[in-house]
Amino acid sequence: MPDPEITISSEHKYKGKRISVRLEHVRLSDGTESTRDIVDHPNAVVILAIDDNHNVLFVRQYRKAPEIELLELPAGVMDPEETDPLKSAQRELREETGYAAGELIPLGSFYSAPGTMTELLYCFLARNLTYDPLPADEDERIELERMSFAEAVNTARAGGFQDSKTLASLFLAEPYVSIA
Repeated sequence: MPDPEITISSEHKYKGKRISVRLEHVRLSDGTESTRDIVDHPNAVVILAIDDNHNVLFVRQYRKAPEIELLELPAGVMDPEETDPLKSAQRELREETGYAAGELIPLGSFYSAPGTMTELLYCFLARNLTYDPLPADEDERIELERMSFAEAVNTARAGGFQDSKTLASLFLAEPYVSIA
């Protein structure tokens, strides 16, 4: 296992609404010194929700950073007072799709961009959905779309999704969902 990098100094460069950026000066195990740009980002949840017709609920939204519209699984950051990813997942699912899950199965967690970002994503499979909306975030414009799980996996394998959390979640859910 590689030795950890030792932080020599840390300098905060930017603080925004949701993220902050710091420059870390580090010492590697061989004594070499280097720098790391670190983006501090809250942890988040991603939900693969399956309806009674065995369709996956997706959200289509414009993403400013890449300047494109993406089809993604519902997801969002955990609010500062939320310590339970399960509760965050239920809230995000209701805000983005209008549905609550009768069953939320943890599928695992993964870092979105571990080379630069601290965000850890918690992934859930949602089943037994009932319509129970919460107000959407005021700055989001989302359209709900549905696709069979088999079609979603085939779309992912064909390069049809450009969102890493959607890709990872589809493959984490495969053992739990019948593709037939």
